[in-house]
Amino acid sequence: MPPRISLKSFLARARTSLTLPTGQRPNPLTFVVGNEAADLDSLCSALVLAYIRSNTAPHTLHVPLSNIPREDLALRTEMTAVLRHAGLTPADLLTLTELPSLKPEDTHWVLVDHNSLTGQLGQFAGRVVGCVDHHVDEGAVGKDAQPRVIEPCGSCISLIINEEKGPWAELSGLQLEDGDVAEEDEKLAKLALAPILIDTVNLTAQSKTKDKDVSAAAFLESKISDIQFKRDDYFKEIAEVQQDISQLSFRDIFRKDYKEWSDANISLGISSIPQHFEYLVTKAETADVFIDELAKWAKEKGLDIASIMTASAGEDGEFTRQLLVWGLSDSGKAAVRKFVEMADGLKLQAWRDGELDEGEIRLAWQQSDAASSRKQVAPLLREAMKSVGA
Repeated sequence: MPPRISLKSFLARARTSLTLPTGQRPNPLTFVVGNEAADLDSLCSALVLAYIRSNTAPHTLHVPLSNIPREDLALRTEMTAVLRHAGLTPADLLTLTELPSLKPEDTHWVLVDHNSLTGQLGQFAGRVVGCVDHHVDEGAVGKDAQPRVIEPCGSCISLIINEEKGPWAELSGLQLEDGDVAEEDEKLAKLALAPILIDTVNLTAQSKTKDKDVSAAAFLESKISDIQFKRDDYFKEIAEVQQDISQLSFRDIFRKDYKEWSDANISLGISSIPQHFEYLVTKAETADVFIDELAKWAKEKGLDIASIMTASAGEDGEFTRQLLVWGLSDSGKAAVRKFVEMADGLKLQAWRDGELDEGEIRLAWQQSDAASSRKQVAPLLREAMKSVGA
């Protein structure tokens, strides 16, 4: 049985596998990849699952891939903070920039934090062999995929930890090639714990937190022997870094946590932002300037519908969500009108008496249903797109 290698050595080995000549690479080459937003949950899920799978039987190398170009990693400041706790830096991660030209038949793909391979990686959609996800099942992953875990949960990585407790026990029993096993387990646990805390607001968001989030967090905390470690402090540290967008341009704010879909020849882009509209308008100095910045972004991406979802502490300190939807083409405008008809469950109330609105084509709301994140809103918008594009 081969010895276990450290996280840093594992990432170096994965990088080497991408630079080898075709005949010397594992065939098929197996990747673990998160969604195109490449948020903390996606990035950590890919890294943790790939590491466990690569170091336990049958010891097939799984390459963790960040689903963004190298230059975009700099925007994931919260990931940089979390990596530091594992003795890693963004330079250790692999991104789309490092992905060589590959034939689909020479690859296998395991999806985490999404269940439909799209965008630049859409050419590999027929090579998906496994999936762990907490979004709505789009039916794109075959029933014979192993694993195939698609169910609601606060954080995708909670589902991964639930699935991998047995393999992790095997991992903890292996001799580490260079270093201390308990110390390496602690690094892995801190990587996995971070997105659970962020996605569930430190396990306090009742509408989001599931039993598997709580049990996964408890399991991971049991792996952390550092007597100085406090979960509340860890959450506060990461949350503060994540919410600090003061030094970012609006273009970077819009693309920091961005997902795009195309249904019925209508394109939709949703930017998730960890600050509220009040903050964004103040940063822009006027509502008109803020809307102009969003218009530039929508034009760059060629969108029919541009949307913003905020999730943050509101002016009163309470967790709040806000939503803006903007139809930019005729089909986009029709889809927005349809969405409004379908969105009663979100309990939407006009934000500041319509300060960001433009008739029926651009609407901004306070979202009283704070439980509904992009996981719930995006499918509603896509359903509206399909209904007008059919």
